[in-house]
Amino acid sequence: MSIKAYKVARVSLALLALAGAGSLAACSTTGTGAMPVASSAFNRADFEWSSAAGQGGINGVVASAQDGVAFSCVASAGLTPATRFTDARMRTLYGATNRAVLPADVVRARTVSDPHEDYREFVRSTACEDNRFTFSGLPDGRYYLIVPVRAGDAPVHVLMQQVQIRGGRTVNLSL
Repeated sequence: MSIKAYKVARVSLALLALAGAGSLAACSTTGTGAMPVASSAFNRADFEWSSAAGQGGINGVVASAQDGVAFSCVASAGLTPATRFTDARMRTLYGATNRAVLPADVVRARTVSDPHEDYREFVRSTACEDNRFTFSGLPDGRYYLIVPVRAGDAPVHVLMQQVQIRGGRTVNLSL
């Protein structure tokens, strides 16, 4: 066997061994210390933490503009608990999980998996008046803040931002 053929055979065997080990690990039912891959399927239990009373809060103000015209609130501000399920939804609807500004029609036109899963009881809503809103009594955790806005006569846009509450503190946001 030539040296080149020997090296090719050796690399092929190594790759085959790695592939086999990966397949066995994927089928393993005993703990190996590795974290399982999280599912983004709706699971009511993933939202339960957000129902608890807390000391945290959010004080928000809408201060952004579009084409030099200031945005103003159109309706109430919504706060959705961040879970694997809502992370996947935000990625699909807004193309991001940290922050986005999109026309509301674009967001509504996008299709999400499990569109009928009902997590509305975990979503908080508060009035957005004079471009200001407040959420209080929040437990520590990650949330998605969603605020519909309009710049003059332009179509309605949606501001989305992920917010982290830690240590019962109030987060001050300028969107």
